[in-house]
Amino acid sequence: MEDKTEALVKKIRSLPMQPGVYFYKDKSGEIIYIGKAAKLKNRVRQYFQKTRYRDPKTEALVREIADLEWMVVDSEIDALFLEAEQIRRYLPKFNILLRDDKALAYVRIDYDSDYPTVSFTRRPLDDGARYFGPYMSMSALRQALKLLRRVFPYATKRQPNQKRASLHYFLGLDPGLEDGRTSLEDYRANLRRLMDYMAGKRVKLIKELERDMNRAAKSQDFERAAKIRDQLTSLKRLSQQIVFSDKEFSDLSKDQALSELVDLLGLDKYPRRIEGYDISHMQGTNVVASMVVFTNGVSDKTEYRKFKTTKDVNNDFLNMNETLRRRLSPKHDKHWQLPDIVLIDGGKGQLDAAIKARDERGQYSIPFIGLAKREEQIVVDNELSNVKINAAVLQKLGGFITPSERFTLINLPKSSNVIKLMQRIRDESHRFAVSYHSTLKTKRMVVSMLDDVPGIGPTTRKKLLKHFGSVNAIKSASEAELVAIVGKVKAKSIRSWL
Repeated sequence: MEDKTEALVKKIRSLPMQPGVYFYKDKSGEIIYIGKAAKLKNRVRQYFQKTRYRDPKTEALVREIADLEWMVVDSEIDALFLEAEQIRRYLPKFNILLRDDKALAYVRIDYDSDYPTVSFTRRPLDDGARYFGPYMSMSALRQALKLLRRVFPYATKRQPNQKRASLHYFLGLDPGLEDGRTSLEDYRANLRRLMDYMAGKRVKLIKELERDMNRAAKSQDFERAAKIRDQLTSLKRLSQQIVFSDKEFSDLSKDQALSELVDLLGLDKYPRRIEGYDISHMQGTNVVASMVVFTNGVSDKTEYRKFKTTKDVNNDFLNMNETLRRRLSPKHDKHWQLPDIVLIDGGKGQLDAAIKARDERGQYSIPFIGLAKREEQIVVDNELSNVKINAAVLQKLGGFITPSERFTLINLPKSSNVIKLMQRIRDESHRFAVSYHSTLKTKRMVVSMLDDVPGIGPTTRKKLLKHFGSVNAIKSASEAELVAIVGKVKAKSIRSWL
């Protein structure tokens, strides 16, 4: 092993022979590279073997490695998904350098279509589909989804004019929607389970399947019970598969950002559920809010929610207050798990508005913090009894505070793990809010164009958009195509107007 510090050598020797994700750090403690491994000990040791050939970029990486951390997971598939989430959070410089300019990979699931498919792409679009990623390796991703398809059968593309189930259905890989082998409702339920697995909810998923299997057996639906039993068996075997998610019940103390956040704010427990909020609008029109959820430090897209405010007002404080009052209403508390901590995108004003909504709902014990955009300062309410800023930890992280009468601003280096976690949550809430706002804005523009067509009411507009998908498609449609949908008189009116 090459000349490294004694502490690093000891860590390398103590690595387990289990799948997981490893983090290389430089002398300042910044994460410079994140990787996945089928066997952590074997993979990490390869970097430090003198006899092993390394390209110049990897050589530069090894020279800068001063420390090492890792997280153990159940399977190689879990390691693949966890690596993707951690890279999105920390953006390590060597992960970028070692990419060789290749585009990252995403999984696309058009869940809401009448024939949902699962596919791969290099470029995610704002097209209403669900995207998972990015992942560093397309080949590893394909192998992982190939294995998951045996557990959760899905379609990859729609064949035009196909009326019979394909060969993939008989191989147990396709739902067979074409001739009703599986209903659209059941297929979507299956896709939800696939997305749950990709979001790291493996343990919860197994419990749900076991519950469904027992219910089917009790109601003497033995065919369904046997199908779920086979699905459970395949799911449990995934840990034995070679692939190259996040772990649902991972050791949160291994997540340095969460650990530092707990120590810095003196929290009494690790926050398993962090919710982030942002507001998006265009001069007070199409005002929307986003709620993103990070479970165990990683994004949990199945828990994301979006809000359309009751009034379009150019007032972020008022809009944030309404959003949090609605989120913390008894109706949502009953169905959604309460957060362990809430992050507001904004400074003192936005945070104050959110806290007032929290207190109106009587949820005083939930810590609310803000992230001010300009200086990336963490904003903490001085009246929070369950948050005590630890001066020793603050100094260790290289930060300082700016106190005021009501709020304290925590200034940390932008390279710190805590700030990178906060930025990741804030950026995700911003992206989700902007995406929803853009969707509403586009819909309003489309509807306003069709509103002007004489003799066309809401039902006809809905029918046209459902069939053609967009105003441009309606414009380019032939008269015969329009007649088939809305009749001769309306078709003539539409063509002459548009």
